[in-house]
Amino acid sequence: VELVESGGGLVQVGGSLRLACAASVNIFTINTMGWYRQTPGKQRELVARITSGGSTDYADSVKGRFTISRVNAKNTVYLQMNSLKSEDTAVYYCNAEFSTVSYYWGKGTLVTVSS
Repeated sequence: VELVESGGGLVQVGGSLRLACAASVNIFTINTMGWYRQTPGKQRELVARITSGGSTDYADSVKGRFTISRVNAKNTVYLQMNSLKSEDTAVYYCNAEFSTVSYYWGKGTLVTVSS
């Protein structure tokens, strides 16, 4: 399974970005897909995730600002990020979880929010 993230870049505080994660398999077969982020010296943390049934879950720090969605026909999961803050700066990783023992990661895309 290959996951390719795109859409990262440099944006000013208050701006928006949309990340995309394209999967090499039919994402309808994936139990949960999610976005995680990591900054140097810190553990990777959950940002948002979405199940095959469409249920979503968000980190408290991004609720109301980020929206995760999936388009099965495109095998793609999106993360719409609005009202970006400097603390959102991180490498964002896409995750595909078939089960707790079968999951895959993308290589990540860097988001830099400048003030």
